[in-house]
Amino acid sequence: MADVLEFAKGHGTRNDFVLVTDADDTAGLTDDDVRFLADRRSGVGGDGLLRAVRARHIPEWEGDPDLWFMDYRNADGSIAEMCGNGVRVFARYLVEEGLVPEGTTTIDLGTRAGLRSAELLPDGRVKVWMGRPTTGDADTRVTLGTTAWDATSVDVGNPHAVVLLGADEELADLDLTDAPTWTPQANFPNGVNVEFVDELGPGHVRMRVLERGVGETESCGTGTVAVASAVARAHGVTDGRWTVEVPGGEVEVDLAGGEAWLTGPAVIVARGHVDLPREENA
Repeated sequence: MADVLEFAKGHGTRNDFVLVTDADDTAGLTDDDVRFLADRRSGVGGDGLLRAVRARHIPEWEGDPDLWFMDYRNADGSIAEMCGNGVRVFARYLVEEGLVPEGTTTIDLGTRAGLRSAELLPDGRVKVWMGRPTTGDADTRVTLGTTAWDATSVDVGNPHAVVLLGADEELADLDLTDAPTWTPQANFPNGVNVEFVDELGPGHVRMRVLERGVGETESCGTGTVAVASAVARAHGVTDGRWTVEVPGGEVEVDLAGGEAWLTGPAVIVARGHVDLPREENA
């Protein structure tokens, strides 16, 4: 008999996730389970899985053990430190599932990138404190097909390489079927998210992204923060608001005093039950 799992499906600017509640860490979800759930043909479908578990069950967590922890897995089953779109959807899920007190509008959450705070706004969007991004030099060379660019390294709790396209380069023309490569490999030994950026005007950019463990997605929340940080550095500024267009929509990134906030939509679109295709005696 298959194991039956209750789930929800949500997205933030079409970066979509399967969400499950596993407060006491008893579901025993395997990498194979995650890959099945994320599969768009044989499973539920999503860019990743968000598991709501009490932080006390995460061995590396050293903060408040009673917080809800966002255990994020990429579609290939690998662990990711952080997901900006995911944390907004996660906050929305906690409220709609009644996992936080009724009337809650601000939620502290545990992630592998540290503590994050999410605020549910009256207009339906969610604003998340994203910590203090670390922007390095353009010390990485990213290659896609036969073209190579210098890329700026940005850490938003997870690693990013941001490519600022030239005026004569079209974002829409890039073939992102295959993931780009980078040198030196030692800069990102565990893989990297790569963003390609077109500046549309002051404080306004458009981007495409290849997420490690997933491929091209319609949005990447931490990626939008990385892009705003890289563009700000390129223009010699530190604070300000950036509107970031992604294939799945639009978000706002605010930079101030070395900290970042990400604001955008977060929607739960479906709920249901799914049979996990586990071996009977596994």
